[in-house]
Amino acid sequence: MVIGLLSVFLGALGAFMVSRFGCRLGLIDRPNLRSSHSRATPKGAGVGLLMAFVLVGIPSGFPSPIWLPAALLSLVSLLGDRFEISPKVRLVMQFAATGWACHWLFVRSGLISNRSRLEITCWLLFAALYLMGTANIYNFMDGINGIAGITGIVAFGILAGVGWARGERPEWILVALAIAAACGGFLPWNFPRSRVFMGDVGSVLLGFMFAVFAVCWSQNPADFLMFAAFLFPFYADELVTLGTRIRSGDSLTKPHRRHIYQILANQMRLPHWRVSVIYGVLQLSVATAAVVIRPAGWMAEVALLGTLFAAFWVLASWVQRHE
Repeated sequence: MVIGLLSVFLGALGAFMVSRFGCRLGLIDRPNLRSSHSRATPKGAGVGLLMAFVLVGIPSGFPSPIWLPAALLSLVSLLGDRFEISPKVRLVMQFAATGWACHWLFVRSGLISNRSRLEITCWLLFAALYLMGTANIYNFMDGINGIAGITGIVAFGILAGVGWARGERPEWILVALAIAAACGGFLPWNFPRSRVFMGDVGSVLLGFMFAVFAVCWSQNPADFLMFAAFLFPFYADELVTLGTRIRSGDSLTKPHRRHIYQILANQMRLPHWRVSVIYGVLQLSVATAAVVIRPAGWMAEVALLGTLFAAFWVLASWVQRHE
């Protein structure tokens, strides 16, 4: 209870401080080609999530080879909210943080014990790409009021619940709860009306840490598919949008507003809060279904996610006609 209240307070404190001093510090988001907003807004309020993550993680005994690179990556992202940092520099920092975390996850924790060198290499490569990919996907999907905060509450809240039911280590459960609670403290400042934006400092941290939990708690492919399902709307939207842009010959480094949630909010004029709630309800529904069918094995998870992704693709194709 104390940890939850502290995390809610820190999430709200970060948002309050940025709302008061963000403009003076140069933490300001000005509308551009990728924006779904029309006015300049203070950004970087996800610093409250970072504070909750660190202040709960350190005393609880959460592994330093995990929280330290995650915190450093989040701090670099905070600098990116203030200054222009080239994609190459961001990529190098993400690669370093990912390598640091993966070394502990697979070597020190024993996740790859009794495996061949080829298997170890494949697992490390997959985990590194997954951590980096999820961190960036979460960042790309943070584009309208409430979507990142609601998704964080649902994803890390379910992670904490499933972790408790599975008997995972208490410090990991506490950190998941802290992140979910901090998102709850931040959310009123960004939903339904945005007084502040989370910024890269928060969205990159959420994506990176979600992927860490999914990799660390997965004992087999069925586990991994179940955990990945907790972020289904973000993955599905990004994959559909990426496929559309490739078919259209778009430059993948060019800013855009072609995500499904962006088309819903911009071209179809749905209120931001309504789109975010739709994504949150979809996320909760898919996550619940994935947990329920987990005992049936990895094939059942593949069938579920494949069917849902096909349905999402069909609906997304209809939405894209309004682009």
